[in-house]
Amino acid sequence: MSGHSKWATIKHKKGALDAKRGKIFTRLIKEITIAARSGGGDPDGNPRLRSAIAAAKAENMPADNIKRAVQRGTGEIPGLQYEEISFEGYGPGGVAIIVDCTTDNRNRAVSEIRHAFSKNGGNLGEPNSVRFMFSKKGVIAILKDAADEDKLMGIVLEAGGDDLNDEGDTWEIITDPGAYEAVAQAVKAAGIETVISEITMVANTYTKLEGAPAAQCIRLLEALEDHDDVQNVYSNFDMDAKQLEEVAG
Repeated sequence: MSGHSKWATIKHKKGALDAKRGKIFTRLIKEITIAARSGGGDPDGNPRLRSAIAAAKAENMPADNIKRAVQRGTGEIPGLQYEEISFEGYGPGGVAIIVDCTTDNRNRAVSEIRHAFSKNGGNLGEPNSVRFMFSKKGVIAILKDAADEDKLMGIVLEAGGDDLNDEGDTWEIITDPGAYEAVAQAVKAAGIETVISEITMVANTYTKLEGAPAAQCIRLLEALEDHDDVQNVYSNFDMDAKQLEEVAG
């Protein structure tokens, strides 16, 4: 991968991008609540909330659910008080991993995330032990047969995107976070369907694993993704195309 997290591609190929709609909604509601609490309930003046609401609408979340999540964040209605925690650590083969959590029980989250790492061949690191290996970017992935390369490149350049990469079966648009919204809207306006569209942490370099270590790393990443408190998992994990197809199959 020249740009985005290989883990995102692996999840997509396995059909494991939060397959359970209830879990998608839970994560989005937490993000909306936190965003409203930290930046206010007006999406026009709160970019994080605006992005969270857009993501919720893309998943067809009912408007009432979105409204209640915002109101919980602003304190207009009662609800659980969430805290954001970020973990950094290493997986099998020295793969770098960042885990973002939103939890109502910090001690439980720390204990269970530590256990997931140790049980699956990894270990937690100190703050900033791996974060320097990643950069925040907007990423939009599009299946090759959904768009023409020249047309996409024109959209990227006109809307302020940074790059368009060939990632095998997908085109991948990379943007600065500040330009992401404009590029995403331009892609949508052109009627082009996306498979991934998000602001995420992109690794500067990747660690390729093969065989048993690669399989063990996938188990660790899946265990983290499945945790109820986990919002995002970022990794510089990479694997060869043949094994990726075997895993996806």
